[in-house]
Amino acid sequence: MSVNYGSKRTVVGAHYGLRDWLAQRLTGALMAVFTIVVLAHIIFSSGPIGYDKWAGIFSSQWMKTLTFSVIVALLYHVWVGMRDVLMDYIKPVGLRLVLQAFTIVWLVGCAGWAIQVLWRL
Repeated sequence: MSVNYGSKRTVVGAHYGLRDWLAQRLTGALMAVFTIVVLAHIIFSSGPIGYDKWAGIFSSQWMKTLTFSVIVALLYHVWVGMRDVLMDYIKPVGLRLVLQAFTIVWLVGCAGWAIQVLWRL
């Protein structure tokens, strides 16, 4: 005689729920605010837009901090989205893990490049 305590749960797919949904919305909102701030700088500035103008926008410490926060938010936003897509559509576990590892390496590389560009301004 066997006893069944609850149903057997399959741990496949994007079952992270509210936490990831909220993270996607918050990071998306932060990126939208950043876009509005940068557009306001561009719209309300005078003269042609060249390297000096772009360097001026990102030269202040508060803008560098906001940009760094947006880079981190973007990376997390992309990671949550890619992880969910890979978990939903790539069923072989080995292939999914390889693709997830590639995604992490790629995102870390993009982060390093973005930070290097930001602090070089």
